[in-house]
Amino acid sequence: MPVRSGLTAVLLVFAFTPAAVADESLHAAVDRFIAAGHPDYAKQAAAPADDAEFLRRVTLDLSGTIPTAAETRAFLADADPEKRTKLIDKLLAAPGYARRMAQAFDVILMERRKDTRVTRVAWETYLREAFAANRPYDEFAREILSADGTDAKTRPAARFFLDRDLEPNLVTKDLGRVFLGRNLACAQCHDHPTVGDYKQADYYGIQAFVNRTFLFPNAQAPTAVIAEKADGNVTFMSVFDKTKKTSATGPRLPGLKALDEPAVEKGKEYAVAPAKDVRPVPAYSRRAKLAAAVTAPENPAFARTAVNRLWALMLGRGIINPVDQDHAGNPPSHPELLDHLARAFVAHGHDVKWLVREIALSKTYQRSSEVPAALGDVPPEKYLVAPLKPLPAESLAYALSEATGNTSTDAKVAPLAATFRGVYGGIAGEPDDGTAPTLSQTLFLKHGPVVRGLTQPKAGNLADRVAKLPPEQAAEELFLSVLTRPPTADERAAVAAAVTRTPAATRPEFCGELVWALVSSAEFRFNH
Repeated sequence: MPVRSGLTAVLLVFAFTPAAVADESLHAAVDRFIAAGHPDYAKQAAAPADDAEFLRRVTLDLSGTIPTAAETRAFLADADPEKRTKLIDKLLAAPGYARRMAQAFDVILMERRKDTRVTRVAWETYLREAFAANRPYDEFAREILSADGTDAKTRPAARFFLDRDLEPNLVTKDLGRVFLGRNLACAQCHDHPTVGDYKQADYYGIQAFVNRTFLFPNAQAPTAVIAEKADGNVTFMSVFDKTKKTSATGPRLPGLKALDEPAVEKGKEYAVAPAKDVRPVPAYSRRAKLAAAVTAPENPAFARTAVNRLWALMLGRGIINPVDQDHAGNPPSHPELLDHLARAFVAHGHDVKWLVREIALSKTYQRSSEVPAALGDVPPEKYLVAPLKPLPAESLAYALSEATGNTSTDAKVAPLAATFRGVYGGIAGEPDDGTAPTLSQTLFLKHGPVVRGLTQPKAGNLADRVAKLPPEQAAEELFLSVLTRPPTADERAAVAAAVTRTPAATRPEFCGELVWALVSSAEFRFNH
C-alpha cells in the first residue's frame, strides 16, 4: 500500500519586538515567519491536515505510538473546535510524552552507542524522569556536562562522557555537534577546508575544557568515574603549516573569549592529591567550568541549537539542516524564526514542553502531507507540506504492538523496542535519521517471525477481533486500528469481499494476513 503523498542575556531575552506582534503567541509567530519565507505561501501551501492525519501525527510525535481505534473514533466524532489543542495538552500531560522524549534524547545524546558503564534501564529512567518533571533544558544540560559518575543518583547523567570512554577527540567533536550545532571534526588537524567559520582553534578551545580529564581507576573498569589532573595544556599545529608553528589555547567556546583562569599556588594544585587508588580532585577544575560556559547567556549557540533540534524533531528537518552544520555557508532557512524561537525559549526558562506545545499548535505543523495538485516542486525547507517522517525504532515497536492489539505496556513492549533498536537503530555513533532502509529491515518487517507473531490471531488481538466482525465492518476496524484513518470506499469493498470469500474456519488466519499487510506497508512505517 503506497504512502499517501505527501551578546548578553538582556539582549537575548528582551530583543525589540514590533508592537503589532508583541502579544502574539509563539505558534502564531511561527506561522508568520514561515509564510514570510516563501512567495505566495498561503496560496501554495497544503491545506490543514484532516483530523485523522493530525491525530496520528501528533500522537506519534508526542507519545511515540499510535492512538487506539476507540480513541480515533472518538476524536473524529468530536465537534469541539478546540479538540486539537485539548489533545495536544492531554498528550503532553500523559506518561507517553516523557517516554517519547527520553527515546529521542537518547539518540540525540548517545547516537545508539553501547551501554558500557551506565545500564540501559538507569539511563532511560534518568531521561524519563527529567522530561516527566519538565526540567529546564539548561539545567538538564548542565547536569549532563558536570556529572562525574561518583554519585549513584547522578551517575546516569555522566553517560555522555563515560560511554564515550572520555576519548578527547570524540568528546570534543560531540560537544560541538550536540550542544553548539557545529561539527568541528574536520578542524582537528587544520582549519576546515570549506567552512570558513570552523577553525582549528575552536576545536581545541573546546578540548581544553576536558583535556585534563581521564577515567579512574582506568579506562577498562566498567565502574570507572571521571577524574581530572591539575595541569596539562592544549597545543595544536595545522598539518598544512609548513613552518610547523605550534599554537595553544585555554578553554574557549567558538566565538567567545578564553576563560580567565586563576593562578594556583605551587603545592596547592589539588583539593585531593593523586595517590595510589585515590581519585585526584584539582583545586581548579577546567571541566567544572564547561557546563556553565555552554549554557551561559553569553553563548547563544546553546539555545539556538536546542530549539533547532526540537524543531527538527517535530517538523522532520532543522531550520538549520543538518542540525550540526551551523555556519555562514549553511544559513537557516528562516533566520528570523530561529532567532525568535531561541529568544522565546530562553525567556520561558528553557521549557521544552512549552516549546513543543507551541510548535504543535502551529498551522505549519498541522499542514497536510498531501501535495497540492498545482504545486510541482516542493522545496522541503519551505514547509509547504508536512514531511514524511520514518518512525524511529522505538515508535515503530510501540505502534506495532498497539496496532496489532497486543499489550502496549512499557514492561511488555521494552523487549520488542530493544529488538527494533537492533534492526532500525542505524550505525552506533552516527546520526540516526532512519531515512535509508536496509535489506535486513525489509526482511525483518515482511518475513521475520517477530512481526509475523504479532499479527497472527490470538484471543482479543486485532486479527481475532476482525475475524468475529461482519465482513462489511472488517475494513473499518483494520484501518482505524493500524493506520488511524477510515478506509476508502474501495478499500472497504475489497476487504469485505475478501473476508466474505474466506471460509469461517480459516478466517482468523486470513485476517492476520490482512493485519500483516497493513503494518508492513509504507503508510504504517511513516508519520505523515
